[in-house]
Amino acid sequence: MIEFDNVTKVYSDGTVAIEDINFEVEEGTTTVLVGPSGCGKTTTMKLVNRLIDPTEGTVYFDGTDITEMDEIELRRDIGYVIQEIGLFDHMTVAENVGTVPNLKGWDDDRIRERVHELLDLMDLPAEEYANQHPTELSGGQRQRVGVARALAADPDVMLMDEPFGALDPITREELQDEFLDIQSELDVTILFVTHDMEEALKMGDRIAIFDVGELVQYDTPQNILETPKNDFVRDFIGQDRELMKLQVTLVENVMRETDDTSVPDVEPVSPSDTAHIALSRLLETNDDRLPVAKNGRVVGVVEESDLQGTSDPTRRSV
Repeated sequence: MIEFDNVTKVYSDGTVAIEDINFEVEEGTTTVLVGPSGCGKTTTMKLVNRLIDPTEGTVYFDGTDITEMDEIELRRDIGYVIQEIGLFDHMTVAENVGTVPNLKGWDDDRIRERVHELLDLMDLPAEEYANQHPTELSGGQRQRVGVARALAADPDVMLMDEPFGALDPITREELQDEFLDIQSELDVTILFVTHDMEEALKMGDRIAIFDVGELVQYDTPQNILETPKNDFVRDFIGQDRELMKLQVTLVENVMRETDDTSVPDVEPVSPSDTAHIALSRLLETNDDRLPVAKNGRVVGVVEESDLQGTSDPTRRSV
């Protein structure tokens, strides 16, 4: 879908933002670009929609060199969400969401239908929010509108630059969870920039870790936690690697399948819950195991030893 082939960006003042970057983003996945300030992650993202062009190398979009594509049309075909959101305060929520479809020449009925569909998806019912203005919304609601606007023209690719960074921790976590749920319904390839390793592990199918213009490691969350490439990656992850492994492991990958009706009569966990959630729930009970239920039916059990022996977990299917 998106390929970076020996890409280097040097700014006019001589600053080398990124140097000889090589990686490929698979269709339908979320790739998180993570690293400290000034490492080149945002520069890398901006190359995709030609807000900047590479000094050397090539960025391919579906096999085509993006410098050969019309930059205006390219940007209209790529959703873009930024931390500052950038909504137009003089326009209603519906008008903000419909901005790109309107520029692309969609008819009014089609725009209205798409806007209502996306507002409902973002838990902002159109009958309540469509005619409000951004100044009437909370920070979390404005960010939801920003995501809806990025999705409005049904893009194949969406760029998200620190999308939840300005929000308070509780709202940020809620939006992360909501977006993961929404993502399962979308057929879109996502590049997501953050400086927060925990957010990267939570949101990404693959993670690209940058340090001063260099792509240090590109891998799955699990592999990065299991085998950090060097001391920089190890230090950037921090001291809580074992806890982070629980946060990227699904219950379904460590549970023991059973239809035994004698499992403990306590609130079950779902196969799609993380091992961290299951362990927290287990410690709250007096039982030595938890039932795992799907669609109201017990499909397995999980014990503390299962949760702490996560040898081959997979965060989610790709």
